[in-house]
Amino acid sequence: MRRRQIMSMLAGSALAAGSLLGAGPATAADTPPAEFGTDWHDPVTAAPPVSRPDAKSCQVTLAEAQFRDFTPYKGSYAPPKECGASWSKVVLRLDGSVKGRQYDRLGHLTVGGVEILRTSTPQPSPDGIAWSVEKDVTRYSDTLRSTQPVEMLIGNVVNETYTGIFDVKVTLTFYTANGTAGPAPTPDKVLALDGTSLTTPRNTERILAEVYATGSGGGCEEYWYLTVPEAAPYSCKATGGPYREAQIKVDGELAGIAAPFPTVWTGGWSNPFLWYVIPGPRAFDIKPIQYDLTPFAARLNDGRPHRVEVSVTGVPAGQTGWSTPTNVLVWQDEASTVVTGALTRHEESAPLNSVTYTPGSEHRLDTKGAHRLTVAGYLNTSHGRVTTTVSRALANTSVHRWTEGENLDALKGSWRDDESVRSGRQLTVTHRTYAMDGVTTLGAGDRLRTVLTLRDRADTVVAHGGKRLTWARLDDTYSGDATYTANVPRDQRHAVGTTAERYRLQGSEGCYDHSLQTVQGVVTEDRRRC
Repeated sequence: MRRRQIMSMLAGSALAAGSLLGAGPATAADTPPAEFGTDWHDPVTAAPPVSRPDAKSCQVTLAEAQFRDFTPYKGSYAPPKECGASWSKVVLRLDGSVKGRQYDRLGHLTVGGVEILRTSTPQPSPDGIAWSVEKDVTRYSDTLRSTQPVEMLIGNVVNETYTGIFDVKVTLTFYTANGTAGPAPTPDKVLALDGTSLTTPRNTERILAEVYATGSGGGCEEYWYLTVPEAAPYSCKATGGPYREAQIKVDGELAGIAAPFPTVWTGGWSNPFLWYVIPGPRAFDIKPIQYDLTPFAARLNDGRPHRVEVSVTGVPAGQTGWSTPTNVLVWQDEASTVVTGALTRHEESAPLNSVTYTPGSEHRLDTKGAHRLTVAGYLNTSHGRVTTTVSRALANTSVHRWTEGENLDALKGSWRDDESVRSGRQLTVTHRTYAMDGVTTLGAGDRLRTVLTLRDRADTVVAHGGKRLTWARLDDTYSGDATYTANVPRDQRHAVGTTAERYRLQGSEGCYDHSLQTVQGVVTEDRRRC
């Protein structure tokens, strides 16, 4: 059955263009029912909560609204006077509730035009659910030190069928800097990219761009990793196939490349029963792609506006579906009025995007993609000449199999995004690997089954002068197996499903290892190993 037909029958995944916490700790004491009922455990994740320092704190309500349409919440923010203007940490918390029937929706929150949260929502039970998301937003301290306008939107449609209204409250908690928790090192300036024009301070010595890139909108770019060329008989088409790459350019010159994370929202893969309790990695706290633009700082430091453009390659011409809101984080050389320098190296490989379609009773599309970029430049700072070299290498392989009518639809794919940044004597190396292995089948009696594994991995090492300073290894793995009867009312689906997540984070700062498992919406395992 074609993906769009299935999704139109479900309260599925029609999205409008930190860590997730349940309303309380997950418990594993209940006996699972034989099948899903009208209620299930509130959404939870195995990811760690945001750590908080032992310091005086102040809380500010940033937004409080009910989202029933596409009218944004608009308000104002003022920093808390009781906690001063120097903070050791700032933690954002979103608390939400919804009941009835509703699609998952995409949301965003901006302060002073700077996007500080991009999120999506869970799908509710008839009886209602509550969920929370926490995020460390300390890096936006420059924006948060002054009064700012606030805008939040979770675009929604409420009618006789889709009754769920998102009731949301967002707070910021500020932790003061004291003897044990000093001021956090943060950018001197946080700039929201206004269209494509950017003007930076003339004494900039480090510059990062962060892009909250999301493929969404309810169309095929929500499933970009499944798209096929025009010649192949499949419901989601893209001329070049499924290879996608997020790019940033400065004055028309390629300045950064990245592999977008293959996010699966909470109605994804035609099966919301996979996601009712445990969402896929990053679904509720969407991580921005970061680009180190320091090699271009000398060019940007001339006091003039420059053109900075963000795009996603592979999207069919004229087709929407990707959002790329961008913030620019700037560190300044306080002892210099103007920092000069030059871009000294720009090497790019020829992009590889190979797609091979093999027709048959089971259609098959093999995809290989790759791209490399190295840029380098120097800056004459008050503490000497500093050369920064940024290298990034991307690779993607996938095998997509499907039958006529898409009654079988399967994908096995992997994405690599390797990055090294050398600035002076310090070297940061990050190896990112994303993986997806899933199959959906529609069998006898319209029983639809989805079996899926998702993996988000990253290894990071920071060294100085050849000596390792810090290291971290992340492995966030989700797996699920859910079956229900399609083409029938909700109370006749006889759905069953098991889901699990294991989140492991090891490194120089310690060890975290947390596993969750659910059966028919009941948490049956909540285990910590570290």
